Amino acid sequence: MAFQEQSQLWQPTASWRLLKWRSLLLQEIRDFLTSSVYLEVETPSLSQETVVDANLDPIEAHLKTHRGADPEVWYLQTSPEFGMKRLLADLNQSPSTDRPAGLFQISKAFRNCERGDLHNPEFTMLEWYGFGATYQEQMAFTERLVRRLAARVLELEPGVSSMNSRLKMTDSPFHRLSYDDACERVLDCRVLNQSAVELLILCRAEGVEPPPSLDTEDRDALLNLLLAEKVEPTLGTNNPEFLCDYPTSQSALAKVRADDPPVTERFELYWDGIELCNGYQELTDPEVLRQRVFEENSRRLSDGAMALPAAEHLLSAMESGLPECSGVALGFDRLVMLLLGQKSLKDVLAFPCDRA
Repeated sequence: MAFQEQSQLWQPTASWRLLKWRSLLLQEIRDFLTSSVYLEVETPSLSQETVVDANLDPIEAHLKTHRGADPEVWYLQTSPEFGMKRLLADLNQSPSTDRPAGLFQISKAFRNCERGDLHNPEFTMLEWYGFGATYQEQMAFTERLVRRLAARVLELEPGVSSMNSRLKMTDSPFHRLSYDDACERVLDCRVLNQSAVELLILCRAEGVEPPPSLDTEDRDALLNLLLAEKVEPTLGTNNPEFLCDYPTSQSALAKVRADDPPVTERFELYWDGIELCNGYQELTDPEVLRQRVFEENSRRLSDGAMALPAAEHLLSAMESGLPECSGVALGFDRLVMLLLGQKSLKDVLAFPCDRA
């Protein structure tokens, strides 16, 4: 029996029906974006720089200039973000009549320490940036894309909605809910002004005990714990739902808006409790980026991870003039999984990591 199981590991985990759907949906995405005057681009998957994020672990590659040389550390990209922003900065210097509405890329992305039903170390990322677009406009753009793909599935397989209740979306626009409002809806209190001590008390009151590895003085870690355990499962359970205006400590490369309290102009789309994409009103100030990279690397070191190289190419590009823009990174594999009523990424991947 063991030999029989081993002998079948060469086969894909996804059915040919779902593999054909992957191909069709990729084409549908390209048609949607090119008809919206977005230009498809390609940037390196392998680079000496990478996105600096305390919560993401890139996969290292060791390259040699020739046999016998000492290896250099390069990185498989967690996202095409840096390369695409360098292209945006260069395109910003061309005549406005020559510019597309934005840029998009469908690429492989790689992340260490991520395996499970909703994670694979190698996955397909759709990322796009709109020139002059606001993050509110990008939420509407994202909704149009998701609705178009869902309509395509229903058009070609009319009976699929009886097996996949997710496709029974209402005509109402996807709800937009701020981070604080979402917490108030579920936890009966707002959290953006709460200290780590107050958040720890809230966790325990909600029956969420931090694991031993979590630093209970880390306010962000406690916010993420409450979000994952209590809030996320409630998001997008009828229609897909946008969560927006995140804590400023979770800005990544997004702009901060001076509300009371200040918030990050960032959104994520949830469908049936599953995060599908992450969007920003993009940071354009290189000095703020330098500070963010320093802070993220400090957090990485305090968590026992290695510091990552400063984003010198991106910093130079931003100094030359990164235009006002809003970008979105969407997990294509998860979207296929949700559209086609599957429960695990392995159901829509030909060869997930355990068969790669």
